Amino acid sequence: MGTGDNGFSEAGLRRWREVLARHVESGKIPGLVALVGRGDETHVEAMGTMRHDGGAPMRRDTIFRMASTSKPVAMAAAMVLLDECRLRLDDLAERWLPELADRQVLKRIDGPLDDTVPARRPITVRDLLTSTFGLGMDMTALGTPIMGAIFERGLTPDLPEPMPGPDEWIRRLGELPLMCQPGERWQYQISHDVLSVLVARVTGQSFETFLRERVLDPLGMIDTGFHVPADKIDRMPTLYAPDPQSGEFIVWDEAAGGRWSRPPAFQGSGGGLVSTVDDYHAFFRMLLNGGMRGSQRILSRPAVELMTTNRLTPEQTAARTALAVNNVHLSFGQGQHGGWGFGMAVRTYRGDYAPVGQFGWDGGSGTSTYADPANQLTGIVLTQVGMSVPDSARLIHDFWTTLYQAIDG
Repeated sequence: MGTGDNGFSEAGLRRWREVLARHVESGKIPGLVALVGRGDETHVEAMGTMRHDGGAPMRRDTIFRMASTSKPVAMAAAMVLLDECRLRLDDLAERWLPELADRQVLKRIDGPLDDTVPARRPITVRDLLTSTFGLGMDMTALGTPIMGAIFERGLTPDLPEPMPGPDEWIRRLGELPLMCQPGERWQYQISHDVLSVLVARVTGQSFETFLRERVLDPLGMIDTGFHVPADKIDRMPTLYAPDPQSGEFIVWDEAAGGRWSRPPAFQGSGGGLVSTVDDYHAFFRMLLNGGMRGSQRILSRPAVELMTTNRLTPEQTAARTALAVNNVHLSFGQGQHGGWGFGMAVRTYRGDYAPVGQFGWDGGSGTSTYADPANQLTGIVLTQVGMSVPDSARLIHDFWTTLYQAIDG
């Protein structure tokens, strides 16, 4: 597939807009902001309203809760440290995270927490970067003692109570056995939040301070961070988690006075960022440009290639595939790409309209952010409807289906 720079066809873009508008007009997606970019051509659509019952219109600079699409951006902070040799892939994580030393591992993932064996080896930085260190949000293990303990200790970002500060968070994590041996199995989410603590301890700065100095500010990502300042809070929509049975809009987070209206105790790499379509476009264009923004280098080209190519072994991939395919009733089809790099999915087989090599990720708050090297394409669609129902996942699917049809040349 060529890397032509002819942009998009007018007819294709018209269909793309019509399909997005259909989702908003259905009443199931109150509003959205979508961006597509190819070469120097960029198209942005802002549709609908900030609340399901009306309110201010969506705007290009609306600030969204990025949820798991935080992962690629936050991962860039760790890649800076790899570039500078302040971290090495096979360094032992316990050098900075003594809470993760001398791990015990469950004999069975569904067994009691005290039925363990010693870990065969220590956890490495590589294990954390690839989400294979031994703990994660495993939807195939819901109801097991270990998943119950993860929820009870407040180790995930989607609970009513906010996560504790980083030192307390990693202390609580260190009380738990691993679900599986280090490096054995791909598992979601928790490794990214461990990286927040790791980067802060390596640099002696808060995670957000280092991320801002080395990634966000150089890219001009002025509206990206872990909370929304008071003078911007009117640009954030209400976030909904609709009732799975009735579809009724249930408020999960309000803007004013809500979870992102003040700095969090824990700056979580896994899902804590807020941002805009233009900020994320700057980040993914940097990746497509091999780590460059104009004449300024943000990451080395090899660092970008490490992030955006598959890092998983066949055994690790099997676990990731099971999580996506066997939980389609929870994921609504998201996550079926095959591979995983550092902080994002990497498409290793042609399962829909996107080609092999596309990289990026989706978020449970109804966000989708990807880039495609073969077509030099970026696409971002952001909503305020969480994936407790399939509506935002269907919108995301249709966004990509129509976008790929719109490519011209």
